[in-house]
Amino acid sequence: MTSFSAAQRSRVTMLDVAERAGVSKASVSRFIGDDRALLSDAIALRIEQAIDALGYRPNQMARGLKRGRTRLIGMLVADIRNPYSIAVMHGVETACRQHGYNLVVCNTDRDDEQERQHLAALRAYNIEGLIVNTLGHHLEQLLELQREMPLVLVDRKVDALHSDLVGLDNPLAVRMALEHLEQQGYRDILLVSEVADGTSSRVERLHSFQSQVSLRKDLRGAIQETGPDLHTRLQAFLAQDGAGPKALFCANGIAALACTKALRELGCRLFEDIGLIALDDLDWYPLVGSGITALAQPTQAIGTSAFDCLLKRLRGDTSPTRSLDFAPQLLIRGSTQPL
Repeated sequence: MTSFSAAQRSRVTMLDVAERAGVSKASVSRFIGDDRALLSDAIALRIEQAIDALGYRPNQMARGLKRGRTRLIGMLVADIRNPYSIAVMHGVETACRQHGYNLVVCNTDRDDEQERQHLAALRAYNIEGLIVNTLGHHLEQLLELQREMPLVLVDRKVDALHSDLVGLDNPLAVRMALEHLEQQGYRDILLVSEVADGTSSRVERLHSFQSQVSLRKDLRGAIQETGPDLHTRLQAFLAQDGAGPKALFCANGIAALACTKALRELGCRLFEDIGLIALDDLDWYPLVGSGITALAQPTQAIGTSAFDCLLKRLRGDTSPTRSLDFAPQLLIRGSTQPL
């Protein structure tokens, strides 16, 4: 078998293949495109042998641009280290693959300048649609892209961007958490969240928590953000007189990890001195103490649905924009044992 370097392969053209196979350039184009069935078996075999002999690799990007189709979908994420983002991205990529698309992922690292550069790069790649999981600070660029292609938002609203939105039913998630804690006998609840920073899903959880606690006369609630003073604030929460047994409600997996580490450092008997329920369901939740009770987000379904919304728009759907809010699943473990 002849071995070809990448440079050698890049120099081989469709015309070279046609001359080697003794066929027209149009026949080679049909062979590597969608019209292979129009060729006779004998001609197809000659072209295949010529391609193998020359090490020819068609430039699919150039072909896509010529046809106006690249079959590329862009996805812009705020923090690729976030387990939620990774899980949703897997759902999007799986759906893309099933429909013959490839996913181009750009991570902004919560940096506005990175977001601006990535939006420009995605546009240069001639993506056919874009899935956005960021704060959307570069609204003008997003609006410009939206005039050229469909956009779908995941988890985070961008107020001036009228696009389909796919995410969690946050008020329902908060209600499920509070109902479970109350049923288990907890009365003093501290919601621990990452800094809201304008993230609509976080803001929605905070507001839902405040409004729903106010409607439950047996509960007392407070809110604490993660950060350098979390250790001190948790220590004060444990020491203060409360309305009854105490529990933490962690608004995502990152908050759950920060709280678990802080409680260990404080020498707290995990899930004996304090209860804990957390949004998301990460792999390590069952491994901590007797397991962390979770409100699992259907991340695979969220990612798949985001792509499905995009695909419908690509196929010409002009119906009004919609929000798809998924319900979480309550997974009860030892961190919220009955009192």
